[in-house]
Amino acid sequence: MMTTISEVRTTWEIDSAHSEIHFKVKHMMVSTVTGAFNEFEGSVIAEREDFQDARITFSAKIDSIDTKNEHRDVHLKSDDFFNAARFPNLTFRSTSFTRKSNGVYRLVGDLTIRDQTLAVALNVEYNGTAVDPYGRTKAGFEISGKIKRKDFGLKWNALTETGAVMVSDEVLLALNVQLLKQ
Repeated sequence: MMTTISEVRTTWEIDSAHSEIHFKVKHMMVSTVTGAFNEFEGSVIAEREDFQDARITFSAKIDSIDTKNEHRDVHLKSDDFFNAARFPNLTFRSTSFTRKSNGVYRLVGDLTIRDQTLAVALNVEYNGTAVDPYGRTKAGFEISGKIKRKDFGLKWNALTETGAVMVSDEVLLALNVQLLKQ
């Protein structure tokens, strides 16, 4: 009997206990502030063991933003930035996941922050798949990229007395994701 692709479709869920969603942004153009989203979920549907052409969805709760500074976090949740009250989640839905070389992929998809949806391209390193001591199959990925925050309506800024901006437009993304096979 011949196996069809639909018969080998595998669903994976993000293991949030073993995953991190970080971002970095320049502050006053002299230092870098790192932040994270502590509450998130996502899934991957893959028809191939190497994840080629996987379909990926992801969501993070804006209220879970954490920059290790409560005052800054409150400001980030306000309408000056994310407006968590009106837009409680940021979302991502892949449009392609292409293998470039052994363990290296290009992930393209639609990122929605506030009410703005734009295509973004991310670099992905596949770290492998293993079975944990409890018999669960897991896969690990490191994802990186950058976006321009103003493109997503995160426009607040101020100038220092020397004329430098308080917050850079470029935001670096750094995700360490562990998936759990369902």
